Amino acid sequence: MNVTAIIESILEEYALPWNGMHGIIHWGRVLENGLRLAKASGGDLEVVTLFALFHDSRRINEGRDPGHGSRGALLAEQFRGAHFELSDKSFELLQYACTWHTDEVNHEDITVQCCWDADRLDLGRVGMSPNRRFLNTAAAKSDDILNWAHGRAAMAFIPECVQSLCERIEVRAATTDVG
Repeated sequence: MNVTAIIESILEEYALPWNGMHGIIHWGRVLENGLRLAKASGGDLEVVTLFALFHDSRRINEGRDPGHGSRGALLAEQFRGAHFELSDKSFELLQYACTWHTDEVNHEDITVQCCWDADRLDLGRVGMSPNRRFLNTAAAKSDDILNWAHGRAAMAFIPECVQSLCERIEVRAATTDVG
C-alpha cells in the first residue's frame, strides 16, 4: 500500500484546505497514533492506516458535518482494488470505523477501537483534551500515550509521514500560482 499515493489521490478532490483542522496533518497524527495503539493492542495495522486517511477525507466543512464518515467510507470503497487490497472482513471494519467515528463511543472490535481512539487522541488540535471516558483501549488511556499524542496535537506537530508531502504540495502550489 502506497500511503503517499493514496493521500495525493484523495487531495485531488478534497473540499477543504489540505492543511486545515481536518486535513492531512491531522490524518498523519491519527495514523501515527493508530499505529502505536494497534501495535500495543493487536489491532489490524492496514485498517488503522486506511482509517487515518479516509475518516475525514470527504468533509465539506470544518465544523459539524453529518455524514462525512460515510462519505469517507464510500471513497475507500472506490479506492479498494486500485489503491489497496483488504479482505472483506477487514474492509467491513474500515467502513464501519469511518462511518461511525463521530457518532459512537465504544465497539467490541479492537481494530475499530484503535481507529476511534487514534482520532480522539488528536483533539488537542482544536484546544480540547482527550477524555479517557471516551477512549476504548488501555493503550490510549495510558498516561504515556495520552500525553504523547495530546502534546503533539496541541503543538500542531507535523508528522514525518506527511512532512515531505506537505513540502511538495507547497512547491507545486507556488509553481502553479507563478506560472
